[in-house]
Amino acid sequence: MAQLFFRYGAMNASKTIQLLTVAHNYEQSGKKATVFTPAIDDRYGVGKVTSRVGISREAVPVYDDTDIFKMVDNEEIKPDCVLVDEGQFLKPYHVTQLTHIVDQLNIPVIVYGLLKNFKNELFEGSQQLLCEADKIEEIKTVCVYCNKKATHILKFKDGQPVYSGEAIEIGGNETYRSVCRRHYYHPPLEKDEYLE
Repeated sequence: MAQLFFRYGAMNASKTIQLLTVAHNYEQSGKKATVFTPAIDDRYGVGKVTSRVGISREAVPVYDDTDIFKMVDNEEIKPDCVLVDEGQFLKPYHVTQLTHIVDQLNIPVIVYGLLKNFKNELFEGSQQLLCEADKIEEIKTVCVYCNKKATHILKFKDGQPVYSGEAIEIGGNETYRSVCRRHYYHPPLEKDEYLE
């Protein structure tokens, strides 16, 4: 029986490389994996899934008006697995469409993404995934300042931590850091070689 998986983690937790590995494994076995990514994440180009280690592949971009279920259902050869990168940027109705892929088409769906934004609030897509996923799995990474598990995203502007503003601003290591709770509230700025 197919299931909806939500695999979440902080930035640099290897979410995208894991997605790319799963897609590769399916395709090496002669199976079809369809990969989606929200169009809002255009750091490497719209419809491109790219890991920080430099591996990438084309993906189907998801716009606000995209019907993911209809796209998969209309495929002449149905995929053996549907993979979604940056799931935090999905709209709640996209998540519902993913549940229909699982429940009506019996195709497993694995979504990778962040859980919370830099304001320590759940992303809209992540909140819906927490409500709908059959299995929720954490992908762990460590705080950039210590060896504790990173549980928060710290945003910087002009070398200073930022805790307010637009919830979504696409950026990478130049803007965001994965940190533990302690260093989210008390970052050791005088020792932050990441901002140099």
